[in-house]
Amino acid sequence: MSNLEPEITRDSAATLNRTALTRRLVARLTSEEAVIGGIGHTNFDLWAAGQRPQNFYMLGSMGLATPIALGVAIAQPQRKVFALDGDGSILMQLGTFGTVAATAPKNLAIIIWDNGAYHITGAQKTLTATCTDIVAVARGAGLKQAQWAADEAHFDELVTRALEGDGPWLIAAKIDQTKPAGVTERDPVKIRLNFMAGIGTRA
Repeated sequence: MSNLEPEITRDSAATLNRTALTRRLVARLTSEEAVIGGIGHTNFDLWAAGQRPQNFYMLGSMGLATPIALGVAIAQPQRKVFALDGDGSILMQLGTFGTVAATAPKNLAIIIWDNGAYHITGAQKTLTATCTDIVAVARGAGLKQAQWAADEAHFDELVTRALEGDGPWLIAAKIDQTKPAGVTERDPVKIRLNFMAGIGTRA
């Protein structure tokens, strides 16, 4: 984006669909990139987009998708790593932004699905629905390559930058409250072992 283009904010960004964006992301992954899906609808849609062995479907640990992804990125610096987090989850772990900025893994991209609600528990409003801008918070914590996705095409462009360039990156997408496309198989041992095999840490 050039300096002459208008700054995209949560208010000016188009409202997109998490399922569609997740599928667009997964379709771009051709080099065994790791994807850490946060709790609830985030990993339900990741599951529905195709069960890659490099996907980790986090169950129950709200706010820890980005910290887990950071650990994978540090352990395997040659592998691109994506964290998929919701606005409610990341609000619980805002300190993660500063840790990511200080560690500065070049291979890490954080994607925040922001629908302004704790959707899975009854759609109670999160702070992003009223006063908190995730991108502004991330930039303030030191993540300079943090942007709102203006629309689907811009989301694709930001994913391309994350795949081809040095991070860390943060991509925030304002999404609707559509239900996910599926439900993750809830077997934490199987999920862990499959992921370890997928990233080459277990035969």
